[in-house]
Amino acid sequence: MSTHLTAGQHALLEAELQQRQRALRGQLDEHLHGQTRAERAAERLAQDGDDAPQRAPELAMAAALTDREQRELEAVSAALQRLGRGEFGSCVDCGVDIPFDRLKVEPWAERCVPCATKREQHSR
Repeated sequence: MSTHLTAGQHALLEAELQQRQRALRGQLDEHLHGQTRAERAAERLAQDGDDAPQRAPELAMAAALTDREQRELEAVSAALQRLGRGEFGSCVDCGVDIPFDRLKVEPWAERCVPCATKREQHSR
């Protein structure tokens, strides 16, 4: 565990991560009905028949939402793994402690604000 977090802060963040993981899994299950994204899309297109072209934007929006939820679930799961390994709360790029206030807002954050900003600027 990162030494800058108190035991109470650590427990609070762990509980928030676990709760978010459960919520995201529930949302994905609801959207996908136990299928892969491709299977679900094919099923919806088959059900729509002649309406498929008109429903394409709706399907694209649902796919984008599912993708976003999946990425967030992966980030939350990775944060829980870091927590279990005692690596939680430190920036993966520079190693500095990530402030508790940042972790409260985004408990799955793996970078401090300066490193996250730098990464976002390079990805544009």
